[in-house]
Amino acid sequence: MAKSSKYTSKQPDANGIIAWSDEENKIWSELVARQLKCIEGKACDEYMEGLKKINLPQDRIPQLHELNEVLGKETGWQVAPVPALIDFDEFFRLLANKQFPVATFIRSREEFDYLQEPDIFHEIFGHCAMLTNPDFAEFTHKYGQLGYAAQKKDRVYLARLYWFTVEFGLMQTEKGLRIYGGGILSSPGETQYVYTDKPEISPLEVLDVLRTPYRIDIMQPVYYTINSIHDLFDISQMDIMSLVEKAKELGLFEPKFPPKEKLAS
Repeated sequence: MAKSSKYTSKQPDANGIIAWSDEENKIWSELVARQLKCIEGKACDEYMEGLKKINLPQDRIPQLHELNEVLGKETGWQVAPVPALIDFDEFFRLLANKQFPVATFIRSREEFDYLQEPDIFHEIFGHCAMLTNPDFAEFTHKYGQLGYAAQKKDRVYLARLYWFTVEFGLMQTEKGLRIYGGGILSSPGETQYVYTDKPEISPLEVLDVLRTPYRIDIMQPVYYTINSIHDLFDISQMDIMSLVEKAKELGLFEPKFPPKEKLAS
């Protein structure tokens, strides 16, 4: 997580306001318009309800205090401005304190379709609507507390749990497969891809998730589904660290993706 980024987060002024350029607001506007079309009939009801609550402006990047008013009222959460990349320690500390880290930069037009690091569009459009949901919010809070207290070698296992829920989680509903993970909801390509026959989709068992390797730079070959958002609350009440110990004993599953090619030095 502490790799370098070519992006620099913008600093809020004394009143907490970030000055965005016309071009940055235009990129936001285009990203939101495109993605709202993409997620139609695919995002879970809880996400769509949350989207109504946070009432994102479409013509400009929202200011963080606008989101904080809604999140504070709904679940006691806040968003916190952070540099482009933060380390695990800071990431877990923020979540443990009900603060969701938001990198205050937006992707360039060259990386309009995909960038590897999370920008303000991914963090706000992908995640903030779900943070209005009490079950999702409690899961994320508990996850932060566990991660902050965990040792470095255990955090790698916990990262998989976050990856396959908060970032790339799916839900089986009466209406069919729905998305709640922000990594999918903010990606036009992945929103379509999960509905193809390419990925393997399995019911979520926490132990399996902790043992599943992933890569951040490809479409996911594996996704896990819950049956309702309340399942996340149930997971938050489990003894997750004892499952981490079990996962360490059993070892990781065979990756379902090729190893990353090493760049020639």
